[in-house]
Amino acid sequence: MKILVTGGAGYIASHTNVELLNAGYEVVVIDNLINSDKESIRRVEKLTGKKITFYEADICNKEALEAVFEKETIDAVIHFAGLKAVGESCQIPLTYFDNNLCGTIYLLEMMKKYDVKTLVFSSSATVYGLPESVPITEDFPLSVSNPYGRTKLMIEDMLRDIYQADNGWDIAILRYFNPIGAHESGEIGEAPNGIPNNLLPYVAKVAAGELDYVRVFGDDYDTPDGTGVRDYIHVVDLALGHIKSLEKLKQHPGLVTYNLGTGVGYSVLDIIHNFEKACHKTIPYQIVERRPGDIDICYADAKKAKEELGWEATRSIDVMCEDAWRWQSKNPKGYAK
Repeated sequence: MKILVTGGAGYIASHTNVELLNAGYEVVVIDNLINSDKESIRRVEKLTGKKITFYEADICNKEALEAVFEKETIDAVIHFAGLKAVGESCQIPLTYFDNNLCGTIYLLEMMKKYDVKTLVFSSSATVYGLPESVPITEDFPLSVSNPYGRTKLMIEDMLRDIYQADNGWDIAILRYFNPIGAHESGEIGEAPNGIPNNLLPYVAKVAAGELDYVRVFGDDYDTPDGTGVRDYIHVVDLALGHIKSLEKLKQHPGLVTYNLGTGVGYSVLDIIHNFEKACHKTIPYQIVERRPGDIDICYADAKKAKEELGWEATRSIDVMCEDAWRWQSKNPKGYAK
């Protein structure tokens, strides 16, 4: 079975590629490399002993995208490609709408044209907006507090409408909580270009002495220590959720939606202190103003994924931090040689 992975050189995708190849799937990757590195493809091939077919192209380029569908006999798509920084999306919302929505529309058009109707979509817990309570179940009301989340919710709405119009599609919408960590080998991990937007790679850079301190965005949230609480999930657990979702779609369930999280919330300061244990260093931090669009607390109820997919997150916060530090220590400049 041949799987097209959009944005397939990125952080979550590279770990998913490992699990796909280990499970016996063929993998075709399309990625424009604007916030990823082709070296991740080479390392996945080294870890698995299997080859990936790679296309450097943007899914917003219809001609380049169609060339992939013409050349490859695709059976299913895992759609990761998209801009993904909450803070940045508040600064350049039109760029996010253009990239994330147009790219997805072009992809869906090609899938329809080439009769590929099996899709796993990389959504986000941001579609729950400011939840009235926690843990969050899949039937919670949907709303958003930032343009990044808006693009995810709009794509979810598109997929629901497409399925209503043609129930020959099989679609899994996966709402991620906060992926962190790295492959236990230390060979692949999160390697953003420039200064990281996400908490864990930023903390790792501070631990490595590359940045002076962690900026903690607000300490006046309605949480035990005043800092934002999130559900952090190991990226390998998350990757395995995609394999289980593909298996589910083979049963032709139609459109299904799952939370992928641990069901446990950790604050920003919890993460900093757990990372200190992993790297055996003190990590300096400073409290700064809140970011627009951030919410107080967010963690998952992942029972549905356990019951219907046979999936659950098993790696602890200690393992998440240890694996992230191993990746940072072995690759201080990310994938750059």
